[in-house]
Amino acid sequence: MEKLNVLVCDDDKDIVDALEIFLKQEGYGVVKAYNGKEALNSLKENEIHLVLLDIMMPEMDGLSATLKIRQELNIPIIIISAKSEDTDKITGLNFGADDYVTKPFNSLELMARVKSQMRRYTSLGSMERENNVLKTGGLELHKDTKEILVDGKSAKLTATEYGIMLFLMSNMGSVFSSDQIYEHVWNDLACSVDNTVSVHIRRIREKIEINTKEPKYLKVVWGIGYKIEKY
Repeated sequence: MEKLNVLVCDDDKDIVDALEIFLKQEGYGVVKAYNGKEALNSLKENEIHLVLLDIMMPEMDGLSATLKIRQELNIPIIIISAKSEDTDKITGLNFGADDYVTKPFNSLELMARVKSQMRRYTSLGSMERENNVLKTGGLELHKDTKEILVDGKSAKLTATEYGIMLFLMSNMGSVFSSDQIYEHVWNDLACSVDNTVSVHIRRIREKIEINTKEPKYLKVVWGIGYKIEKY
């Protein structure tokens, strides 16, 4: 199997060097950058499978870089930032990040999150199932290509968004809480994750629903959780 490469971008060289050590110990290749512009250039020049990205950087900040990356790539993006307020996390997720870790971070926890995102990106949906296509109305999930189609048109989902849809569409009609979705998709114990899941749900709706205020497929059951409607 080819080596998986992680792009580490932070204007603090010590943090970049430390992350490089942790990642190489786990067998990943590492590409280093020190601002958003360098990160975008590195993505053009290297095959990158995951991005670790700081927010506050010169030249181009991490949020602007995330927006640029999402215009072309669906690779996992984990933001690592000293900004720890819930509003900062929600903003990062809204800009297209898959996960958000605050500084100072626990290296073991961060590596676990990296592995979880890598697994989802490289192999999610590859397990054998009886039916390779899940359908409801005009919504289709193709496990072989890891693609979501809405009325025949591709909805460009990130790996995390696809993971949520695979979980919900594999259990159509069943309602799952934010904690249940987080624990299944992120492979991690849920702890104050409601905003994280709800932001991803909102992003998915923007891609698969004609009217996000009156969704046809991805519905909320107030006070309980979310489900995919079965037609």
